[in-house]
Amino acid sequence: MKIVKVLGTGCANCQNTVKLINEVAQAKGCEIRLEKVEDLQQIMSYGVMSTPGVVIDGKVVHAGGIPARSKVEGWL
Repeated sequence: MKIVKVLGTGCANCQNTVKLINEVAQAKGCEIRLEKVEDLQQIMSYGVMSTPGVVIDGKVVHAGGIPARSKVEGWL
């Protein structure tokens, strides 16, 4: 099971990123644990300055803007 974290303060792009990751995981039948990180200190600890950020199994894979669906499919 992959641990996926979406880093962001709750903006529309962050919410849409969470939704997109959920949709792709369900479509692919992937079991993930999706966490939303809204604490600014935690977000900065990953070195992410532009949200939304996406962290998979402890590694930052995306920052700034909603990722393309094809990117999310590749991660999962």
